[in-house]
Amino acid sequence: MQETPDLNGAYPRLEPEQIERLSGYGERMPTRRGQFLFRQGERGYDFFVVLEGKVAILDGDTVIRVHGPGRFLGEISLLSGHSILVGAVVDEPGGVLRVPVERLRALVARDPILGDLVLRAYFIRRSLLIEQGAGLRIIGSRFSPDIRRLRDFAARNRLPHRWIDLEEDEEAEKALRRLHITPADTPVVILNGQRFLRNPSNAELARLVGLAAPVEEDIADLVIVGAGPAGLAAAVYGASEGLHTAVLDAIATGGQAGTSSRIENYLGFPSGISGAELAERAVIQAEKFGARLGVPVEATGLEMLDGQYAVSVGNGGRIRARTVIIATGARYRRLDVPNLERFEGYGVYYAATEVEALMCERLPVAIVGGGNSAGQAALYLAKRASRVRLFVRGDHLGRSMSRYLVDQLERSPNIEIHLNTEVRELVGDDTLRVVVAENNESGERRALDARVLFVFIGADPCVTWLGGQVDLDEKGFIRTGGALPLETNLPGVFAVGDVRSGSIKRVASAVGEGAMAVRLVHERLSG
Repeated sequence: MQETPDLNGAYPRLEPEQIERLSGYGERMPTRRGQFLFRQGERGYDFFVVLEGKVAILDGDTVIRVHGPGRFLGEISLLSGHSILVGAVVDEPGGVLRVPVERLRALVARDPILGDLVLRAYFIRRSLLIEQGAGLRIIGSRFSPDIRRLRDFAARNRLPHRWIDLEEDEEAEKALRRLHITPADTPVVILNGQRFLRNPSNAELARLVGLAAPVEEDIADLVIVGAGPAGLAAAVYGASEGLHTAVLDAIATGGQAGTSSRIENYLGFPSGISGAELAERAVIQAEKFGARLGVPVEATGLEMLDGQYAVSVGNGGRIRARTVIIATGARYRRLDVPNLERFEGYGVYYAATEVEALMCERLPVAIVGGGNSAGQAALYLAKRASRVRLFVRGDHLGRSMSRYLVDQLERSPNIEIHLNTEVRELVGDDTLRVVVAENNESGERRALDARVLFVFIGADPCVTWLGGQVDLDEKGFIRTGGALPLETNLPGVFAVGDVRSGSIKRVASAVGEGAMAVRLVHERLSG
């Protein structure tokens, strides 16, 4: 079988001296045709470099890549500790270099060039798997709320998957028949054609793919609630400075930033970086220093218990901590239009990740919002959509959007900007077909083609779980600045990022607040 060519850095060939350095951390072993190096769904697999022969990468029984001498195997799950959603089998006998993952971590820490090469390749490979629809199979009706929930969870956590529509796809019935499952038992999530879950909860799906890490109930120095940029920054700094640190998030790491297709004004990334990649890098960094991440683990309450704080979680457990950082961010606001729920997940979305972008190929797309998230999404989706219409309620883009984005939007021939415009109606049958927009000055209404609508109109703070334990401002955001900066009215409880009153809604400022809060945690712990 012919070896798959390199694609934009996803499959670099290691230099002989790099392989030689790696050899000191692992062992060389012969291979035979048909030998599995790792199987789909396995956790804790090793790092392999092909020395001789060829290795095929499998999605189920389908070969999706072939690696020859000098190529290394795996993707980001190797470093994150999650289950790998593809398999690797020897196609032509030869030999491989096998390096245990912990030894690989030690090496890349000493060799930043090799470390960056591996990391970059792994991030790109995950994106390619998502684009190809490899990995999980999610089968169910487009009308099922649980299908929407599972697809959203998979997208937010960057889990490669393919949705098979029970209503239209003949493959759905065949797959169900093989597993002796009836349509009434859907939605179903299938891994490796064999392991399956009937209508799993998000937590059950997370366990299937090795995403959920158990968070112990012993006393931590620091519990961080929320794993967006602020929470992840606090996790990195807290764990690296020796604090026993636990991080909880109800949905996925990255927060709202994790859904951004490209962040171009973040320090140190002149060509930009996707929010998902930034989050994945931060997670690997935090876990390297010993932080324990629990996803999805929902915080449901905060109370004082025996002189320490106790964070209640959705499964009925409780995590005790000497200090707490609240980094729960905010939830997306929904449009106030009729029939919105009918189209959510089937034409209406609140994030423009790779998964949603794939649905926009050569289709007319509409975006509502005048902030940076809306601008970034418009530029990203314009590469795939036939046309992008940006609806802005105000009369000027620059009021809430960075100048560099405004300039790019105005130069893009594939983007129409509609100022003073609001969406009033959504029209369609099974999926969205038309958006009715109104000029809020003239009152004129227009029906415009839109197969997909993205909503970026701000968010409301996630504070209901606190049950009134902390002081809020008139808009519901957490007040800070008590005895210490960023500290709430509760000593040792801090708030950072978008959930904090007066915060600057930017990734860089959230990261800065997360780092600053750890310094203040040390002050509080030292008395």
